[in-house]
Amino acid sequence: MDASSRHDTGPTGPGSVILELGGDIGALILEAPPDLAGREIEISTSERAARTHSLVRERRGGAGTGHAAVYPGLPAADYIIWRDDGTPAGTVTIRGGTVARFRWPEVAPDSEASRQRSV
Repeated sequence: MDASSRHDTGPTGPGSVILELGGDIGALILEAPPDLAGREIEISTSERAARTHSLVRERRGGAGTGHAAVYPGLPAADYIIWRDDGTPAGTVTIRGGTVARFRWPEVAPDSEASRQRSV
């Protein structure tokens, strides 16, 4: 599966995601910009490990609207968030009984904007 597959989906409403947490099981909420809506973002525990994916969707709630991918039922471990098939976007630690958050980097590492900032 391509780390950046896109799907057309509608928004989700309050209460549409249920997370079971406890023991060595946690969850991840990946906050994303709106332009990633419909994209599947992959995660894995290492570069060679099997990957799992979740779809970035518009999430509507009492505090407003945002975009996120939700990864329920993750065993406690360090995870790589994949920008594409071979490029990590970052890492996150999942701890049992908790929900971790990761904010998607807005600018790709080799984009023009990134090169301009490093000069």
